[in-house]
Amino acid sequence: MPVTDTDPQGRARSAATTRRVALVDSGLGLLGYADALHALRPDLGLVLSLDPDNMPYGPRTPDDVERLILESVRATLPHEPDAVVVACNTASIHGLDALRAELEPGIPVIGTVPAIRPAAATGGPVAVWSTAATTSSDYLRGLVDAFAADIETHPVAALGLAEAIESADVDAVDACIAYAVSQTPAGVRALVLGCTHYGLVAERIVAALGDVTVFDSPVAVARQTLRRIGLEPDPTAPPTGIEEVLQSGRPGGAPQAWRAYAAGARLLDAGAAGSSPRTLPARLPLAPR
Repeated sequence: MPVTDTDPQGRARSAATTRRVALVDSGLGLLGYADALHALRPDLGLVLSLDPDNMPYGPRTPDDVERLILESVRATLPHEPDAVVVACNTASIHGLDALRAELEPGIPVIGTVPAIRPAAATGGPVAVWSTAATTSSDYLRGLVDAFAADIETHPVAALGLAEAIESADVDAVDACIAYAVSQTPAGVRALVLGCTHYGLVAERIVAALGDVTVFDSPVAVARQTLRRIGLEPDPTAPPTGIEEVLQSGRPGGAPQAWRAYAAGARLLDAGAAGSSPRTLPARLPLAPR
């Protein structure tokens, strides 16, 4: 007879039952977080909820973002996730309180926060690349005041970069990176990626910016997620991977742009994607030249 216990929602659970994490974002920014979770616990079932009908979230009002992220998360609930990761800085800023009020303590909700604190520990100067909305937000100013008040810090709006990454447009990605580099003061030694999309082209950013240490959060968020559901990392666990991809609440496949990025390609090449994902025949040239 299989051993049973109860999960965080009080459901009876067999020892062999797959644990699940839902990840939500307007677009491809969740790939790095799904990849980090899959690397630490390949046996996790992953439910990815994207919102192509309404992306990008950056220009939307806070109330609109809250409504959209609630809808995106609710679409994952029939899959009975043990935790929800909001892999979007804008959605974390405007939607975490509402999500936690609705789901916790039964389902832990983990947000993403720009890694300003560890970047500030380098002594600076620090640049924070993010969307225009995040760059001008009280939220970002609060993080800087809390963790980097005595450090030279430069918020930079990387205009159009998230959209270029979403479309896997190589020329547009390079142009947006070049613009953000032009707005980044010389001498910056630490760069915080304040949008979850940006980590997908981190190597390309470093190649353009030069001698800089990049601070991003997928691994830290993945570890926190495992802690919240009572699991330890086990990279050798038998893989489960992606069980479902939702597109604005509808079952769908993996967007073709996934294979343009190492994180997406790893998930697909591991046979981790479900729902008959559509894939590109070859990876797009988005690695540094």
